[in-house]
Amino acid sequence: MRGATLLRTLSALSLAFCLAAAPALAQSSKESKEEEKKKAAAGQIDQQTGKKLTQAIELLNATPPNFGQAKAVLDGIKRDSLSPYEASRVFQLYASIYNSQEKYSDARNAIQQAIAAGGMNEVELDQANFNVAQLYLAEEKWKEGAAALESWIAKTPKPNSNAYYLLAVAYYQQGDERRALPPAEKAVAMAEKPQPSWLQLVLALYLKNEQYAKAEPLVRKLVAAEPGNKANWVQLSAVLGAQEKYDDALVALQLAYHLGLLKDDSELRRLADLMAFNSIPYRCGTLLTKEVAAKRMNNDAALQEKIANCWVAAREWDKAVGPLRNAAQMKRSGDLYVRLGEVHVQREDWKSAIDALRKALETGNAKDPGNAQVLLG
Repeated sequence: MRGATLLRTLSALSLAFCLAAAPALAQSSKESKEEEKKKAAAGQIDQQTGKKLTQAIELLNATPPNFGQAKAVLDGIKRDSLSPYEASRVFQLYASIYNSQEKYSDARNAIQQAIAAGGMNEVELDQANFNVAQLYLAEEKWKEGAAALESWIAKTPKPNSNAYYLLAVAYYQQGDERRALPPAEKAVAMAEKPQPSWLQLVLALYLKNEQYAKAEPLVRKLVAAEPGNKANWVQLSAVLGAQEKYDDALVALQLAYHLGLLKDDSELRRLADLMAFNSIPYRCGTLLTKEVAAKRMNNDAALQEKIANCWVAAREWDKAVGPLRNAAQMKRSGDLYVRLGEVHVQREDWKSAIDALRKALETGNAKDPGNAQVLLG
């Protein structure tokens, strides 16, 4: 999981604060420096600083954003004359610039400076501390990110589901699956519509511990959320199979097949195996014959033998002859020639049976040549 995908933008709160302050700045031109300082202390910005903040915001909001010029404008602000409130706004804008440039370490340092400046209210501080935790994760500093999230969750009145998911990711990336599971479960439980990636994380943790019964409802949710995602159907079938629910495992793969999702050789073979296991060999043979004709499968000896097995199990002797002969020729297998001879016996085609059994003996690798001799006799 790439850290950059965890955080692309900071909260819009900082920008909204500066933008909201901009109209009031023009009205302060005739006020004394003393009055400006009082307003800054009360959460307002003096005219000179305000103009530069507004200019920086306009550059950031331009299409495309001009990060270099916006930073140059902020660099031109004299820091030693700023009130705590003004300093916090400046550093928040620095953080926004760095974050947009994916300079996550610089963005985190800027937010921490904004916090240290002392000009934020409780809501802003809460959001800023959450941003710091997110930026640790964006830097792939999982240990520091987990600690920051734990601290934030402990202090904030209403931690959101996203915070618990990020905490789970931080532990998971450290290989601490035991500590990752509770917040991952909590994130899913809290969210009205948990994102597929959240379900996948909990699912991965369940499967790691072979908790297939717990995994099943999660995979079903993924299938319902993304019915066109082949991986979800394949995973559902695997989870059901692990619980020995082989008929349900077959249904899952059959649905995926009818949706046109199963196209890989291995997936089609798995579907055929489940059909055979669930005692519907005729459908198994029909499926594989169709897919071989469509050239969607690797027509090797193992596949030809599998097709033959399906037809033999369905007692479709005539249909079994071709693939069984192909498999025997491809592998030059005495045992397969013996089986071919047995199929010809069922068909009462004695001449073909004799020919197959003689070839079985000629290969010299039949496991039970005596049986071939008896059949030949």
